Amino acid sequence: MRSPLTERTVPGILTDLLTQFTQLLRTEGELARTELSGKVNQVGMGLALVVGGAVLLIPALVVLLGAAVAALERAGYAPHWSALIVGGAALIVGLILLMIGLNRLKADSLMPRKTIRQLREDKSVATQQMGSDHGHQRAA
Repeated sequence: MRSPLTERTVPGILTDLLTQFTQLLRTEGELARTELSGKVNQVGMGLALVVGGAVLLIPALVVLLGAAVAALERAGYAPHWSALIVGGAALIVGLILLMIGLNRLKADSLMPRKTIRQLREDKSVATQQMGSDHGHQRAA
């Protein structure tokens, strides 16, 4: 009695392999599109939040910085020292916020890691399957 593996023809095996490979590519393409779409949405939302925050913060910051300068003047500091202290502090905080925002927009954080991991796993499975199929053909 012959097993189903020994009854398969080489053209049949190649047809099955091509069909499965084509389906795998379609599935991986869909995964990549879905993941990249999410990353594009992430960038869009990040940029919208940065712009919205900047637009709202500018007038509020001007008022608050003016109040801080006035408070330092009342505390006895000369007007130029008051402005320098408040301006320097605002500069440092602004740079920190800028660096955090830019860090969230780096290309590394937008890498489609799930798709890359899945492609590596698929390659490994295909390699193992090819070795396994090749071994069955030798035994036949």
